[in-house]
Formats: sequence, structure tokens, C-alpha cells
Amino acid sequence: MKPRSKTTKADNAQSYYPKVEDIIAAKQTLNKILETTPLNRNLNLSNKYNANIMLKREDLQNVRSYKIRGAYNKIKSLSEAELNVGIVCASAGNHAQGVAYSCQTLGIDGIIYMPSTTPKQKVNQVKMFGQDNVQVVLIGDTYDDAYDAAMEDCQQRGRTFIHPFDDPKIIEGQATVGLEILEQSKEKIDYIFAPIGGGGLISGLGSYFKNMSPDTKIIGVEPEGAPAMDWSLRAGEVIELEEIDKFVDGASVQKVGSYTFDICQKVIDKMLLVPEGKVCTKILELYNFDAIVVEPAGALSIAALDLYADEIKGKNVVCILSGSNNDITRTEEIKERSLLYEGLKHYFIVRFPQRAGALRDFVDQVLGPGDDITHFEYRKKTSREKGPALIGVELQKKEDFDGLIERMEANGFVVEYLNERPDLFQYLI
Repeated sequence: MKPRSKTTKADNAQSYYPKVEDIIAAKQTLNKILETTPLNRNLNLSNKYNANIMLKREDLQNVRSYKIRGAYNKIKSLSEAELNVGIVCASAGNHAQGVAYSCQTLGIDGIIYMPSTTPKQKVNQVKMFGQDNVQVVLIGDTYDDAYDAAMEDCQQRGRTFIHPFDDPKIIEGQATVGLEILEQSKEKIDYIFAPIGGGGLISGLGSYFKNMSPDTKIIGVEPEGAPAMDWSLRAGEVIELEEIDKFVDGASVQKVGSYTFDICQKVIDKMLLVPEGKVCTKILELYNFDAIVVEPAGALSIAALDLYADEIKGKNVVCILSGSNNDITRTEEIKERSLLYEGLKHYFIVRFPQRAGALRDFVDQVLGPGDDITHFEYRKKTSREKGPALIGVELQKKEDFDGLIERMEANGFVVEYLNERPDLFQYLI
């Protein structure tokens, strides 16, 4: 992963830091349309980490993410003349839904540009929340394409662009998450774990906590494949990443905001990077153990707890569940990534002798009693002594892997392990 370019604070002519009174004003604005989301103690997590783990349930918002806070607060701050002209945004996810809901609630016109590759489920959600007040325009293959089209629209028609994170009113709206937490908690909060995409949420709630509860440690969490804020904080300036893993789509950006970066330099105490596979494991655990459905970004804060397990023992900890807009069609991919990360799923190219009974020998002599073949592709080539087969094996325990390899070698099977070949692995599977 390499930086594509570097920028500095010059992107914004003046620095900005959220004021407590502006965050309180944002909360009053949002009270007209939103209920305060619960802050619940989670028994399973509390027992696991020997701590008091509380979950801020932004997944229960009426648009199923915290993004409605900033979107509505920003749009509500516009002048009557600006509202009459209408607004524009670019988004492939939760921000679009928050903007759409705000447009419908306020009765104003909005145009939402989304990449043509956006899943149909998300497009339909935006249309549902916006109803007749929102026009969805699918354009280009990437967010950048949608953003460019939105900015061109603003220039031609004079509409106001609603940024997904890098705007003072957006940040103040997201900061109301922190205000609610302090109002709801009966205990002094020692740690807050919050996901980071562009930085709007953590810069907002972090600034509120640094004013109202300065001893609380603010822990920022990014996906390992999209560490834009982590790299920027280390460099002391905003860094744009050349390539990112977009799996944790609600928290994967190539470049964080200038406003948000400046604030995060002041409020974040520690950054943690979480592998995408670990995020998938936590998504499944939350569903299986607590009947909580979250999107990948929504599980980030909980997935980071393992990395901080010693520090949080006996402490009061809040994890932000940022959203639950998870497409059910991603379930198989989530399961696959989890199994791979946990060391329970392994892929091989096995070169079988082209004789009758070779596969039976593999099953009888190589597989352990708890091992299961979950993927098998084979094409017989009569002109060769050995025929390659692509095999996926799922284990019951991670520790069973060494025995599986030993039995393959002992029985003369020539294999190539694909999990360590991501280029070939992704092409074949």
C-alpha cells in the first residue's frame, strides 16, 4: 500500500474545533426528528473481557446509521434561498440514506450521485427514504466519479454540496453521539472505541469528550486495508492512499478530511487497525450470540477489543455500533473471510494420480475425522499422469492444519497451498 499524494492543512483556509454550545444546538435540532439511541451493557462482551462493555446502538437509527445526524444538521443549517435551490451529495452508502431522509423530512429537493456499481439494495433504500424529494443518479464506476459529477452539478445549478464528513455542521451533528453517551452513562467512561472512515464521527464525539470528560481515552479503529487516518496521523499531514480494501465500505476511504484530521490530531489517544477477516468474525458473533445485525463498519469497534484486552480489564468501555446496513447477499463472503482469518478454511491445488480410487485415498487417508471438503474442482487430462484439482478444506480447529499437511506429504500427494498466494487465490476462488 502506497500513498498517492500528500496534502496539508492548506485545504482549509482556517482551522476549526467544535464548540460545546454548537454540539448542544445540534442535539436540539436533531431532537425534532430522532430518538436517542440506547446505550446498553453487553453481557457476553463484558464477561469475555472482564470489563463493563457498553454498546452505543447507532445501528438502531431510523436510517440504520449515525450518518443521519450530520446530514440533517447540515441541511437544516442552510438558508431558505439555499434550500429552495436544493442540495447535492455523492455517496454509495449510509450518507446517501441520511441525506435522502433529511430531504424528505424537510420537503426539499436533492440529487444523490452514486456509482453505477452500487448494489441495488442500497439504491432502493435511498429512493425509499427520499421518496419524491430525491433523484438518484448512477454514474461512473467509483465514488470519485460520483463526486466529480456532484461537484459539476453544484457549479452549474448552484446547489449546495453536502459532504459526507469534512464539514463543521456534519461534525457537530455526529458529535451528538458523544453528548448522548455522557448523558446516558451512570459510570465514568474510561475508553471509547469508535470506527473511522473520513473521521466525522470520531472528531465530533472526541472533541465533546475532551471538553466534558477529558480523562476518557478515545480509541480510533480503522480496517487494516484502509488505514488513511492512521497513516496521516503518523505523517503529521493528510495522506491519500493509492489503493484500499473496500470491504469495510462504511469505513474505507482513500483520504480523510482536512477538518477531521486537524481535530483527530488533538482528540485521538490511540489508533488500532483491525484485519477485515476479524471484522467478519465479529459480525457473525454479534448475530449468533446477541441477535445484533451490523454492517462491517458497525463491527469495527468491537473487533478492536481483542487488541486492547489487557488495558480495558475492569474498565468502563463504550463501543460505537455505527450502522446496520448490511446486504444479505454478502453473508457468504463474510463467512468465507471469517473462516480464512480464523485459520479454519484452506485451499490447495492437489495433483492427483490419474487412476481410479485416487480421490477415495485422499478422503480416507488425508482428511481428519472433523475435516470437510467444501470446494472441489477437477478436470481429467488423459495425456498426463497427474491431474490438478482445486480443493477447499474446512477444519473444526485451527490446530488441525499441521496434521492435514503431514498426511498429504506422507501419502505422496503433491500440493500447492493457495492461502498464502492471494494473487492466485483470488483469481481461482
